[in-house]
Amino acid sequence: MSKRAVFSLLLILTLLASMLAACGTTEPTEAPPEPTAAQPEPTEAPPEPTEPPAAEDLLDEVMAAGVLRVSTDPNYAPQSFLNDDGELDGFDVNVAQEVAARLGVDVAFETPDWDMITGGNWGGRWDVSIGSMTPTEQRSEVLWFSEPYYYVPASFAVHKDNTTITSPDDLADANLGLGTATTYEDYLNGILAMLSGEIVFPPPAVGEITAYSTDQEAIQDLALGDGVRLDAVMSAQPTIISSIEEGVPLKELGTPAFYEGLVAAFDKSRGPSDKLVAKVSEIFAEMHSDGTLTDLSMKWFGVDYTTIVAPGDEPPAEEGVLIIGTTDKVTVLDPADSYDFHTWEIHHNT
Repeated sequence: MSKRAVFSLLLILTLLASMLAACGTTEPTEAPPEPTAAQPEPTEAPPEPTEPPAAEDLLDEVMAAGVLRVSTDPNYAPQSFLNDDGELDGFDVNVAQEVAARLGVDVAFETPDWDMITGGNWGGRWDVSIGSMTPTEQRSEVLWFSEPYYYVPASFAVHKDNTTITSPDDLADANLGLGTATTYEDYLNGILAMLSGEIVFPPPAVGEITAYSTDQEAIQDLALGDGVRLDAVMSAQPTIISSIEEGVPLKELGTPAFYEGLVAAFDKSRGPSDKLVAKVSEIFAEMHSDGTLTDLSMKWFGVDYTTIVAPGDEPPAEEGVLIIGTTDKVTVLDPADSYDFHTWEIHHNT
């Protein structure tokens, strides 16, 4: 055999050996495990939904700020006015200062127009009105009220030179001035619905009603002369008396038409204020009990306007007659008479 043949034979044998090796069997292996669905990790139950935190009461805000912001009227003497030093002074101002002191905070005053105060929606510009407000059904739609801190009669007045108007029944042809958005305006329009107080006699007919920003503006116009701009005014009796004492040429007309229980007011749109309303009422009760309100009333009015009561042994008043006064001084209002609550003089008209 030639070398070439031998080489070819070796090459063929080598290829056959490689093929046999490639075709050799391998040890069987286990089949891969079937894929299984992933099991979720155990978790805690989701928390129960919680209520949003309650809104903070206005009392908490006042205490945190360290100041009670009070609205009042700068032109309503002797309740509130600017004194000779240009500072707010008067009965309502002193009451507000005492309330703040008993809360342990400072006091700051705002002086918006009265109709802005009674209209509510104060926008957070002040916290409370301590400005001789009468609680009425209409105002209660937008305001909350404290308990009354004093009571005043509402009266008519004419120029001192007037001789033709001798009773409220003579106002049918008169031009009468008063403060806008007041209980006096509601009374004469026949829509007064007070939550504290009492109407003594129905509203008389009035020829024309002229509304001013404040009662004092009406009084100033009447002071210009009898019939010059006005023939009469209606306001709180202490305001009329204070004007007369200051030399304004007025005189009271007849008996008071109604008396009002006057309160602090709070804006419903401000949010939760229950705690502040209750706290101010509590402070007023303390001031009644310890004589502070009586002292302030005597200081500014010369009369205790903080109580309207009849002693237990007082005989019942006749229909249409109002008993007004304090526990040791009571006057029975007879519509036939005129009364000066500043001096407690009775002027018999019959």
